[in-house]
Amino acid sequence: MSHHIIQEAFQAFASSNPDQISAVLTEDAEWLSPPGNATALALESTHHMVGRKAIVRFFTEGFPRLFARDVTVTFHGSHTDGHRVTVEATMTATLANGSPYTNDYCFLFELRDGLIHRVREYVDTARGRRMIFGELPEQTSPAQP
Repeated sequence: MSHHIIQEAFQAFASSNPDQISAVLTEDAEWLSPPGNATALALESTHHMVGRKAIVRFFTEGFPRLFARDVTVTFHGSHTDGHRVTVEATMTATLANGSPYTNDYCFLFELRDGLIHRVREYVDTARGRRMIFGELPEQTSPAQP
């Protein structure tokens, strides 16, 4: 059952249909991705979306501005443990600038009442930045004591 919810969710996200996306999320859903990830930087958005409306807005307005076409998510495996589902996947797409994008993701979905309540997204942020911005992340020196 949990796997079905996640498959339905990915179809909803890909649809760009606000009603379909809303239907798989709790009202107070959260989506947490790594701080400083290239998608958030390119779209000048947050890495921690809070609330169904914010997540719907991202998938209907922000996501298609960056990942312009040919978006495909290939699932490599999943594991369910009660109300949590872990999914490994690769996303490919053509960016708005015409460049190809390919990156591996791990998502941890927390479900409540058959809906997605919280998503933790893990991704290779350096690879994402190279593909979106064509550069390596700036190296910062350790803080001085």
